[in-house]
Amino acid sequence: MERLGTGIGWRPEIADAVEEMPGIDWVEAVAENVCPAHLPESLLRLRRRGVTVVPHGVSLGLGGADRPDEGRLTALAERAQALGSPLVTEHIAFVRAGGVLTASPRLEAGHLLPVPRTRDALDVLCENVRIAQEALPVPLAVENIAALLAWPDEELTEGQFLYELADRTGVRLLIDVANLHTNHVNRGEDPARALAELPLEALAYVHVAGGFERDGVWHDSHAHPVPRPVLDILTDLASRVAPPGVLLECDENFPEPAEMERELATIGSAVESGRTAARRAADPAPTPGPGQAPDAGGRGAPGPDARTAGGTEPARQRLALAQTSLLSALVAGTPAPEGFDRVRIGVQARSLAAKRADVVAKVAPELPVLLGEGYRTAFLAYAQSHPMTAGYRQDALEFAESLLLAGRPRNAGVRRELREWWLDRSGPAPRSRRPAVRVARAAQRVLLRR
Repeated sequence: MERLGTGIGWRPEIADAVEEMPGIDWVEAVAENVCPAHLPESLLRLRRRGVTVVPHGVSLGLGGADRPDEGRLTALAERAQALGSPLVTEHIAFVRAGGVLTASPRLEAGHLLPVPRTRDALDVLCENVRIAQEALPVPLAVENIAALLAWPDEELTEGQFLYELADRTGVRLLIDVANLHTNHVNRGEDPARALAELPLEALAYVHVAGGFERDGVWHDSHAHPVPRPVLDILTDLASRVAPPGVLLECDENFPEPAEMERELATIGSAVESGRTAARRAADPAPTPGPGQAPDAGGRGAPGPDARTAGGTEPARQRLALAQTSLLSALVAGTPAPEGFDRVRIGVQARSLAAKRADVVAKVAPELPVLLGEGYRTAFLAYAQSHPMTAGYRQDALEFAESLLLAGRPRNAGVRRELREWWLDRSGPAPRSRRPAVRVARAAQRVLLRR
């Protein structure tokens, strides 16, 4: 695997700071936020300096019951080629459910949700990963995610699940140590055990990020300093294997450049501590690799490969029903599926609605300006009865439409501005700014009202 070195998540808000930051060997850009035909000048300048750029996907949904969407795979491949990337990365998660497999409306989570660690889910995930690998021009690495809730009746630990995934598909692993900490707090999972069970020879690189704890729940915010427990997990990992690359993620509340540089230095020190511990170890126990016999503690015998066990269709059907039931409880207010912690379902549902409000405010910044302090209250009320069925931009349009149909806002001037905003964006193309065209459309609307 290519040695990447020290990296940081590239975001437009910190692009200038990243360019000037010393010691940055590579950056990671959210794939969906980059247009291959119009790459940001900052990324182009970094590429010319020899800085590696890795596209990091967030919407493929490899852990979902459906096969990966061809259009999304093509888009990911185009970004890898445009950026000259040595690999692309995605998540072990599902992000949508419903549709043909369940004969129910399609629902979008707008967030990465955990896959049940079952044989069914593993079979489906392995086939989806193979489909993605065949469609991409460079190697694929997949990331473990943070979770607020756990599936009942899971059959494998996280380490066992990832071990078999890598063994059966050859996919690389992107290990997020912050997510291991999140799952330790939220699900009681031992990060040291997960690291011991992982096929670390498949490691592509490592993510490090901050978060915060509230009411006993850890939120992987990517907007707070990296806490000591996360650094300790990174040190543990580095004592077991030399990470090809380590990257700091920051998505909100961006600190000053000097603070980010200090965080990177602290992360480097944590890695070096792990390497020192490894050098001092007299006789470190070998970590079994893919294909080797598992130790007595644990991975269990590999499950049957779906390619030789009759295909994945029955597993896809069962997984689709389970994921649709969970997502419906989270975004449509249906009862929590049996076996789930109802309190955690509520926490996750509120978190998804809050994220929806935040992202819609970013993709449609005019809405919070027009609605002022009432924006968030209005959007959260809307979200309770309107699950997201498409992307965030469509969500913004449907939110505005719902307000207008309800005769809101009460202020006629604001309502008129909101209507103009909605009309400009709801058609197949922006409305013309030419006065003659605008007058003609206004006259047409008057005639239609009559």
